[in-house]
Amino acid sequence: MKVDADEPSPGAPGTPKGPAGQQIQERLGELREENEQLQEAVRSHAVVDQAIGVVVVLGRLAPEQGWQVLREVSQRTNIKLREVAESIVEWPRTEKLRDDIRIELERQLTRHAGPPHAGA
Repeated sequence: MKVDADEPSPGAPGTPKGPAGQQIQERLGELREENEQLQEAVRSHAVVDQAIGVVVVLGRLAPEQGWQVLREVSQRTNIKLREVAESIVEWPRTEKLRDDIRIELERQLTRHAGPPHAGA
């Protein structure tokens, strides 16, 4: 567990001793864990948003359709949404995309594609 320099460590001056001090330390641990979980959720959300952008561009879709495609790929491949999103975001850089994700992505893009635009 990482303790910031300005946070009291167990037994530091100013930290109550006994049961009250223990409760404070337990609560601090809970808050640190919650903070880490929230930070991870924000990172995951950003990756999902980036993947939706890739899907939108690939399929010439509206953002809501991009979200639907991403969700369908996750559900039909039984791969967590975050993992599908990470794979799709990394794909242009690595030029590699898992076959199961690629096949389902192509299937969903075809399914969600609208009629061709005039002059396109």
